[in-house]
Amino acid sequence: MLVEIARVVDRGNCSGCGTCALLNPATKMTLSEDGYMRPVTQDGHESNTDTNLLRTFAEACPGRRVDAQRPETSTRHPILGPITSIWEAYAIDPEIRFKGSSGGTITALSTWLLETDRVAQVHAAQPDDSDPRRTEAVRVTDSKDTLRTAGSRYAPVSVTPTVDIDSSTSAVVAKPCEISALRKLTQLRGIDGPILLSFFCAGVPSQHATDDLVERLGIPSDQELESLRYRGHGWPGEFTAQDTEGNVARTSYDVSWGSHLGPAIQSRCKICPDGVGESADITAGDYWRADERGYPDFANAEGVSVLIARTARGETLLREAAAAGVISIRSIDPDSVAAIQPSQSVRRRTLSGRLLGGRVAGHLPPRYRGFGLLGLSARAPVKSVRAAVGTYIRARRWQR
Repeated sequence: MLVEIARVVDRGNCSGCGTCALLNPATKMTLSEDGYMRPVTQDGHESNTDTNLLRTFAEACPGRRVDAQRPETSTRHPILGPITSIWEAYAIDPEIRFKGSSGGTITALSTWLLETDRVAQVHAAQPDDSDPRRTEAVRVTDSKDTLRTAGSRYAPVSVTPTVDIDSSTSAVVAKPCEISALRKLTQLRGIDGPILLSFFCAGVPSQHATDDLVERLGIPSDQELESLRYRGHGWPGEFTAQDTEGNVARTSYDVSWGSHLGPAIQSRCKICPDGVGESADITAGDYWRADERGYPDFANAEGVSVLIARTARGETLLREAAAAGVISIRSIDPDSVAAIQPSQSVRRRTLSGRLLGGRVAGHLPPRYRGFGLLGLSARAPVKSVRAAVGTYIRARRWQR
């Protein structure tokens, strides 16, 4: 199995999700030299050659394969994936809404799931207790601790290895690639498994991007931090770091993501077919307000999320949470969401072009099935051709 894992990494197809570490005890996820989560084999362990395990890895690893989802209760949207229902939403609790990245809906749902004993634990990510520059995977068992997981973490972390895939009394909050792997594992076993919660994702930046940004904002790399948040405390909020001496450094979301973090996303994210978490039971994203050009307006406001129930289980939970006064929901048109998420729309429409450009340059991508990528590219032929050429050039440079 170690050979198969290494092949995914060597091809530049690893997303750092940690599925291999979940399946194989010989593998652990660690930060690589370029600042991404990558699998490493522990000394003294031998590779697992079990045929069934190898087949499971080939089916579930997002660096090998990703399948579009079609739950029975859903209608498939070309950009947003399966939709059972779709809502504008926000957390009723004002503290959760304020500290969350947008409307605080995932944090509100996680808190409610624990408070009502629907789950015994929530697997998620939060700032590392010993160094807030880093992000760590955690298991939250007390609803009072969910606020530690509120807000986006634009940094590498692997939640998947902490998950008990057979547990139906757990919830998982994780990136779309991780949720895709967990969904496939439950499908292969024919079980419901944990409740799967995800979010719109534009890619995972290198840890170096966070470290460099903090230093550029005036806090030296050897200075300990008291806290670091990428967003939240308003919508979208600011990138804010505070050291142990009380010094605070901050910059806008537009600058932090647009100029520093976004350009540092890993190569696998640039060919991702699913930035909208379509394998989840419930997915959250920013329901941005638009400016006069139709693009997202990042002026601070009270947070508002889009919530998509994708499965029957997700639909039931979402409506029960709304009825319990945990979240406020209002039905919306999916096309309005796709319009206000231009990066997700463009990425999916031009993905066939990027995959073609990479193949011509000698890069073998994962297999993507059921996303209708060729049809989407046909609707944006000029952009797709440009994407193919750009990907070819970048891939050739990477090979050198």
